[in-house]
Amino acid sequence: MLRMRLIPVAANALLPALLHAQFLQPLPVDRASKTAHMDTMTIEIWSDVVCPFCYIGKREFENALQQFEHRENVTVVWKSFELDPQAPERSEHDMYGMLVSKYGGTRDDARARVQGVVDRARTVGLDYRMDKAIIGSSFDAHRLIQFAKTKGLGAEAEERLFKAYFTEGVHLADHTSLIRIAVDIGLDADEVKGMLASTRFTEEVRAEEREAQQLGIRGVPFFVIDRKYGISGAQQSAYFLGALQQAWTERGAK
Repeated sequence: MLRMRLIPVAANALLPALLHAQFLQPLPVDRASKTAHMDTMTIEIWSDVVCPFCYIGKREFENALQQFEHRENVTVVWKSFELDPQAPERSEHDMYGMLVSKYGGTRDDARARVQGVVDRARTVGLDYRMDKAIIGSSFDAHRLIQFAKTKGLGAEAEERLFKAYFTEGVHLADHTSLIRIAVDIGLDADEVKGMLASTRFTEEVRAEEREAQQLGIRGVPFFVIDRKYGISGAQQSAYFLGALQQAWTERGAK
């Protein structure tokens, strides 16, 4: 089981003591003051749609949010993060070959590692089919998410892309596939085709990745609450719920 902990977004600026050891560590006030509003709690989620723990963390967080009594006062904002910004459009490796190349060991070792993730995904109702996964760049998928956000469909794009990658074996660097996914969530095919053929939303993706670096984020999923608190990893829903409840109390909201 992953260790469940809430950590500061900027570790080098950590205040010396926890407000409550089981959940919260505060960030510096100058960061916290920029996005917090008394009537709305903002949760920013840095994520990559080819990250298996990001999809699991998404579902665990959503399950927690459904139980949170102030859920109508929570705004969720999806942020771009690439696990491998240098990834080729399509890797020569499958999932197991990629893990062997990165971590060593055998394909059997890699299969065992992957099976553990598949089993964890199943606990939150996700059907991971890793044999079908096509390894490659997620950059254009992030551009699609940025475009979808301008149409109020960022969350829908995030969910559809996760399912496409982990369940359907869709190549997320393939523009035809991305256009089909975009249409599935209600975007216009011609608009998306034109966007993908251009460099639009490149800067938006890169800006959010720079922002992650500035906040001290080195891995995903990473959940930032009101720019005051950060949750690292695919924690279980009970932990997310506790963190939401405590963060709400700490902010003094009614």
